[in-house]
Amino acid sequence: MIRRQLQLPPDSETGSKWADKAVYAAGAVVWRIIDGKLRILLIHRTKYRDVTLPKGKVDPGEMLAETAVREVHEETGIRVSLGVPIGVSRYHLASRKQKVVHYWAAEATDDAIRESTFVPNREIAALEWVSVKKARNRLSYPVDLEILDFFSNLVDDGVLRTFPVIVLRHAKALSRSDWDRSDAARPLTERGRTQAKSIVGPLRAFGVRKIVTSDAVRCVATVTPLAKALGRKPVQTEKISQDAWEDGAADLRSVVGRRVRSGKPAVLCSHGPVLPGLLSEIALATGTVTGSYLGSAADLEPAAFSVVHLSSTNPGSGIIAIETHIPKV
Repeated sequence: MIRRQLQLPPDSETGSKWADKAVYAAGAVVWRIIDGKLRILLIHRTKYRDVTLPKGKVDPGEMLAETAVREVHEETGIRVSLGVPIGVSRYHLASRKQKVVHYWAAEATDDAIRESTFVPNREIAALEWVSVKKARNRLSYPVDLEILDFFSNLVDDGVLRTFPVIVLRHAKALSRSDWDRSDAARPLTERGRTQAKSIVGPLRAFGVRKIVTSDAVRCVATVTPLAKALGRKPVQTEKISQDAWEDGAADLRSVVGRRVRSGKPAVLCSHGPVLPGLLSEIALATGTVTGSYLGSAADLEPAAFSVVHLSSTNPGSGIIAIETHIPKV
């Protein structure tokens, strides 16, 4: 049941090869259950006098996932974690540049609603929770209706509530030729340390709470900034290390199985040669037909990661979506 597989570009508007081609933005269809009924959030913008979905442009240095979470919070006061990617809208600005907006589904929890500090302001005049049917009549733009259609498909298929298992390749490490000690002790380069810091925001955007990492120094160093930001201690294991994989002693299945059974957002940090096996085990653990899409999701640059979305109510129903994020540094 894989609905969507996408690879997001290294997408800062400034200093990027994409800058002359498009303006990138991100947002979400924010949803909640009220008295047993599904409602989604619309924003009424003051300046444009329109009704649309929360979204906004990428700030310098951001990746799209963290843009989506930030913009939702800035426009609505609600902090969300991203669920399944639900589409991309494209339209032209007055400058003739194309604007490309990536959207995710995002549940607004009761706690997030209670903690919202929204008040009408110069940008957003009002927030409105409506049914999907009413949203079709309220939204001002056809491109928003297309995103709503993608969202409705998730609802119809009963796979709206999901959790992510994220497969992360360690950041840039010192090359083997420049290192005369054990491979497992190879450290990150300066660029690798920068990469490790840059992916904290995007990983947190998916609500990651559990960190499992190969016990190799380069993997532990990659997740250390995330662990500090979350206030959590990573679980280090040789079961997903490159040394164990090369020796035929790895145990990817037990690590993946535990994460799938938990139903909680998690990141698994490992090595390039090990990643195809991790993704294959996720597919097997969820009854998903394997294919070339797994190879694409496993072919990661240093510090890149693939987010595998699984159903919270029935993980055995298969992978719902996979998206790959590439750092800009």
